[in-house]
Amino acid sequence: MSLNNIMNCPQCGRIFVRGFRDVCPDCHKKVEDQYDTCLKYLREHNRCTIYDMNEATGVSIKQITKFIREGRISIANLPNMSYLCEVCGAPIRENNMCDSCRHKLTKDLKNAEEDAARKKNIMQTEGKMQFKIEDRLKDRR
Repeated sequence: MSLNNIMNCPQCGRIFVRGFRDVCPDCHKKVEDQYDTCLKYLREHNRCTIYDMNEATGVSIKQITKFIREGRISIANLPNMSYLCEVCGAPIRENNMCDSCRHKLTKDLKNAEEDAARKKNIMQTEGKMQFKIEDRLKDRR
């Protein structure tokens, strides 16, 4: 057994041998129990919101969101179920960001690329001007 496989559980802090999971067996069992609780609640209340489920089951919104993102809980047939955009906190039903944050990020990346291209162009242009002035001075001598 290698020391690389021994780690502290990120949830409870206990030392465990890391296998297929990143949490200790006790915490994994708790997460699975929370998952079962969520599924039972959803079977009876398919029109609930993530906040309703949080209040009724005691499972954190973060954990419910994780179940949804992992695909363990499908919200396709749950019309009122949504989770929060990681950037602005708006309710969404897919991905990590809402459309407006995704568009803003894309626009910001495009602007950054354009700025970098402009700076590169200016640097090349300045280098050419300097080179031409040097050539002129050499020709006069």
